[in-house]
This record gives sequence, structure tokens and C-alpha cells, in this order.
Amino acid sequence: MSARGILSVVSTAVGGLIGWSDEAQPAADPTSLRELFADLGVRVGDDLEAAVRRFQARAGLVVDGVAGPRTVHQLARFARESRDLRWIEWSSGNAAA
Repeated sequence: MSARGILSVVSTAVGGLIGWSDEAQPAADPTSLRELFADLGVRVGDDLEAAVRRFQARAGLVVDGVAGPRTVHQLARFARESRDLRWIEWSSGNAAA
């Protein structure tokens, strides 16, 4: 196996251990971050850094106010779970109708 192949395997294994997946993560630009916070039902307002700090503290991440890869990954994961839960609630409500 080539060095590049070994690095790919190691990268995939490490990513799996820390919860990263092959899914593309959203960018850490302000618009994307605001959309992810909106999916969580969090109003960010003008102080995006403060919202990132609050999220990091509650998610057990290093609180530095920077939306780095781990922060964005966790934020995207929680936002996806929130959307999924809303969809389940919506679809179960429609099933009863």
C-alpha cells in the first residue's frame, strides 16, 4: 500500500473515532453558522462569537469562540439531529390526521 493509501486509511479510522464522517461539513462562514444555530432554535443576534462560545461550553468543547472543525462538526451534528426530531414530530402528527 502506498503512503497516500495508508494516510487515507488512518485518516478515516481517526475520523471515525472522533465522530467525523465522509459527509461534507458546512463551512464555518457566518451565514452557515447562523443557519446551523437557527436549526437548533438559537437566535444568534449580532454577537456570533458569543453564541459559538456558549455552544462550545455546553457541548464540552474548548471554549475559544472560534468555529474550528470540531465546533462546526458538533454544531452540524446537533443541527441535523434537531431537524430529524422536528421531522419525526411533524410526520407523526400528520399520521394521526
